[in-house]
Amino acid sequence: MPVAGEDRSPGVLRVDAETAIILREAYHKIESLYRASHYGLFDYVRAVAGKITSVDTFYVGFLHGSNRVRYPYGYDSGQYDDPASHIYGPNGQTAWLLRQRQTYRFAYDNGAVLQAGVPAGDVTKPSEDAVTVPMFRPGSDGGPDELFGMMSMHSYRPNSYDDNAVRAFEWLAGMTARVLTREAEDREALRLLPAGAESPNVLTSDSVMEYLSNRIAILRALAHEAMALTDVADPARDSLGKLIKEAEQTQSELIEMMLDADDGPEQRFALLTPTQQSVALLLAEDPGNTRIATELGISVNTVKSHLRTILGKYDLASRAEVAADVRRYLAR
Repeated sequence: MPVAGEDRSPGVLRVDAETAIILREAYHKIESLYRASHYGLFDYVRAVAGKITSVDTFYVGFLHGSNRVRYPYGYDSGQYDDPASHIYGPNGQTAWLLRQRQTYRFAYDNGAVLQAGVPAGDVTKPSEDAVTVPMFRPGSDGGPDELFGMMSMHSYRPNSYDDNAVRAFEWLAGMTARVLTREAEDREALRLLPAGAESPNVLTSDSVMEYLSNRIAILRALAHEAMALTDVADPARDSLGKLIKEAEQTQSELIEMMLDADDGPEQRFALLTPTQQSVALLLAEDPGNTRIATELGISVNTVKSHLRTILGKYDLASRAEVAADVRRYLAR
């Protein structure tokens, strides 16, 4: 079997005519509709797979750090699973994908690798067939492709996934990986722009908290709209009222959590002038003075002068300490 992620000569995907029609439609919709919404992308891919074969459980996972997988999307028996994170061991499915770098099929070992990992979906219903496809992105500096995630579908019926279904699912996983990879490449292109007076568009704990609060506000508003309907039964009205109360409490707690965050790095960064902030932002990437000077269009001596001033304002002895503090500020 070809190893996923390796260069292969182009060829026609060997699927039946009906499947090809479904995938061709999926290609155009994914390209035009789902680059901005990962949830919408995963939900649509699951629905497409369901048109081709039986999908009782479906999930998408991404590697994070040295031994963790985060699952932002899961679906089982008609219901959505809560997002989850798990540490993977040496014998489960993730470790197998990292070693083999190819699609895992239940038939390879009668599900032994699958059962050695963390169960997904309804744990009272063992999977009788499964396919998990690794997702790759180009490696750095021309190295081998990097495995960054996986997409998996399971069935509670044995022998559900023939070669046609597996090839189609591999194509869908590859399409999803390409969409996600292009987004990462776009962010990297933005990051390479010279630093300016404004802070970069980075994901911080504050932005995460604000995003969650806004999404909860939308859910609360929808619950209020539902309560305003005249035909809502009293039990449902009571449940909606509880939902609104929980949403209000969660929003309040999110704001308090933001207040509890250490604001020292932010206060120190605010002491700097816009030009000094630009130097500090580049310093967080640990470049040399020459690169900082080139990025900002100033002389190396001017960079050194700014660094002396920054060290004084931060009351720190080394540029490494300042860089660490700036990274803490960016991670907020």
